[in-house]
Formats: sequence, structure tokens, C-alpha cells
Amino acid sequence: MKKIVLPLCFAFMMVLSTQATAQKFSGLDKSPADIASYPTSYRESNKTMRIIYSRPQLKGRSLEELAPAGKVWRTGANEAPEVTFYKDVTFGGEKIAAGTYSLFTIPGDGEWTVILNKNLNQWGAYTYDQEADVVRVTSQASTDNESLEAFSLAYKDVEGGVHLIMGWGTTRVATPIMF
Repeated sequence: MKKIVLPLCFAFMMVLSTQATAQKFSGLDKSPADIASYPTSYRESNKTMRIIYSRPQLKGRSLEELAPAGKVWRTGANEAPEVTFYKDVTFGGEKIAAGTYSLFTIPGDGEWTVILNKNLNQWGAYTYDQEADVVRVTSQASTDNESLEAFSLAYKDVEGGVHLIMGWGTTRVATPIMF
């Protein structure tokens, strides 16, 4: 009898302990995180830069509602994006040392101000400190026929570097980055 009771008790305890430690996972983030690295090929491990950002969705709202003109915007959702340059670059015509920076923008009519800020781990632009800006550059904004539901970052190769393209809705903002 003892030979049967002990294994049954052990099996019963295993069943109960599995349910006691079960985890509840939340659903997908409404603005999922993404990474835009350059070079973009996954086969290239020697990257020049990387941006970690969240991708808000329009969901029937206008870009102007979500990123108002003339106000500092975190350039995405959730935490402000973090840009890591693995070597010194020229960002919008300004020399920037290798390192990691927060990315903010100020939307405007026909041009946006693109900001690299030295304060990291910032949620939104709520604690944004202009005194921590490393550089502010003016970038041209244009429109495209294709509308992007999710905020997106991409790179366009140009001689001597790339243009960082920020797109959302039909708005496109290009900032030159030279290596």
C-alpha cells in the first residue's frame, strides 16, 4: 500500500504545482517594437547604426492628432526611440560621435526638426529636456501616394551614406546620415 500512496501523492502534488505557477501573458502590444538596422541585410553583422522604436497605428486618426505640428514628439510610441551609431557619423550635416541617443521630432509644414538627445530610457516626451539635446537638424517632409498605417523607419542608400526615412500616413521625412 505504501508503494502506491507515495507515487500517487507525488503525482497529485505535481499536478497542483503546475497550475499554481502558471503564468498569464498579456496580449500583443498595440504599438509593437521594431528595429531598423543599417546595413539592412541580416547577413551583414557589421552594422553602422540601429534604431529601436515602437510602431503606433493610425487606426482612423490623423497624423496631426497623434504628432501635432510644433510640439516635441517621441517619434513613435511608448519609449522614445533609441538610435545607436557604432561609428562617428554626420547626421543632417552635423558631426555626431558614436553612441546611443534618444530620437525626437517636431513635426512642421514641409519640414520637421529631428532631434538627438543624450537622455535615454524616456517614456514618451513627458520628461523631454531640451538642455540634453545633442543636435537639432531640419529635415524635408514630403507626401507619398501610399499611406502607411503603422509608423515606419527605413533607409535609402545615397552616395556616402543613407537617408533615414520616417513614414506615417502619407508623410515622409528624410534625414541624411553620412559615414
